[in-house]
Amino acid sequence: MAYRLGVFADIGLDEPLLDLAIREHHTTTLPRLERLWAYFRNPLTPVANADSAGTPGKSWYRLAQEVGLPSRIVGRAGSAATDDRAQGRREVVIENDIAWRIHTMVDFMFSKPVAILSTARDHETRNRIQRALDAVWESSGGISLFQDLALLAHVFGHVDLVVRADNLAALRPDMPDHELEAALRPGTHDSAPVRVDALEPRRGFAILDPADYRRILAYIVHFDRDLNQSEPTALPSIIDRIRGDSESRRRRRRSTRTEIISARAHHAYDDQRLVQNTDLSWTGGRVPVVHIQNIAQPFHFTGLSEVEPLIPLQDELNTRLSDRASRVTMQSFRMFLAKGFDAGDTLDVRPGQIWMTENHDASITPFGGDAPTPGEESHFLEIREALDKLSGVPPLASGVVRAKIGNLTSSNALRITLMGMLSKTARKRVTYGRGIAEASRLILAALDHSGALRTDEHDRGVRLQWADPLPDDEHEKVLAAEAKVRLGVSRERVITELGYAPTDPGVA
Repeated sequence: MAYRLGVFADIGLDEPLLDLAIREHHTTTLPRLERLWAYFRNPLTPVANADSAGTPGKSWYRLAQEVGLPSRIVGRAGSAATDDRAQGRREVVIENDIAWRIHTMVDFMFSKPVAILSTARDHETRNRIQRALDAVWESSGGISLFQDLALLAHVFGHVDLVVRADNLAALRPDMPDHELEAALRPGTHDSAPVRVDALEPRRGFAILDPADYRRILAYIVHFDRDLNQSEPTALPSIIDRIRGDSESRRRRRRSTRTEIISARAHHAYDDQRLVQNTDLSWTGGRVPVVHIQNIAQPFHFTGLSEVEPLIPLQDELNTRLSDRASRVTMQSFRMFLAKGFDAGDTLDVRPGQIWMTENHDASITPFGGDAPTPGEESHFLEIREALDKLSGVPPLASGVVRAKIGNLTSSNALRITLMGMLSKTARKRVTYGRGIAEASRLILAALDHSGALRTDEHDRGVRLQWADPLPDDEHEKVLAAEAKVRLGVSRERVITELGYAPTDPGVA
């Protein structure tokens, strides 16, 4: 059964264009995204206990970052007479310096909750909007949703948020506040009238306006998924039927899921069979998808990934670590060359052992043993410092304190030490904050369309109150708040800056 794309004719989306866009995503974009995720995640893959040359191996697994190691380390198949890569696998050492840096960046962004504050003109409207937004964001995942979208954006360079309002019928016009909050916080996630989902870039992509790369005409989600159904792997043969193996050779059935989201409609297909057709008239002519760039890239729809620039240095570090492991293996044990002893191979080398010979020319010469390599250590240090500069994440940001930073006697000294990390985080908060604010506008538009919370466009603005990523000194914060109140700053604003919302219990 073919797609039903008549409702998307106004943006020029037909079946040939849809098939072409999906094929381009799978052949061009997806391999690059998969490689970025592999370098971040560095997953462990179990393999047979044999190396590429067929000889017994030393480990039962392979790591994703091994793809960047040269063939002299990981080995390659081939003939030793014609291919110098046919040597066996050597010691492989992988130190994933990318993952902890990405996690540290995400921690600096969303280690603490973000307050989403309404900028509506009326005080009562402001409170109602904030309670509704808090309910929707919490039912969508809350701080864990923000951490997920930050992780995806840091790895891939961007992430998209979709505002789903598939169950607006559960809301009725002019609901009391307590009933509205209860309806927006359902017992199960799927039954939420309005929710926000993060769209993984490996599964989804945008159809952009040729005249404006920032404008999304439609968003396509396309992926395969396993169903709770089984199917035979192949038609059973006569021998299989005789042996009774025809039912044992089964697998899970897979289905292809395709979603098309535009400003007018949302279609969902399972194996090109339409299973959901939702009208999106509540969006007001906007596609309910918000694009968030990790770091803005001028004149490009996608943002800058934190993983991509670190890959060459990560490969160099893993290569040198593996080389050092091979060298240490060969040189870490001292060996002895014995000359003129009749015992030959029966000599036992151990403490307190006595050797005797009548040969005056006999000798025992030690050799081998690990020797200092200052050039190697300097190279390791330079690689790690290059990773620090390129990522902006020094080891101190993850709690590794080195003597060379001096004594951090105050929070200001810590801020100066982490100036690069804090500046980069502040830069990202611009793009992430804009995306969260736009998603909040779409949430309020859906609630206004249902009549449950009536607002106009001017009252749908929000302001984000970000928490300080560094540890707080509560005493200093309270003293600063008291000073602001004495200077005439409103009590509501001071309470908000302290991290409390006016609607929190116990806040007067």
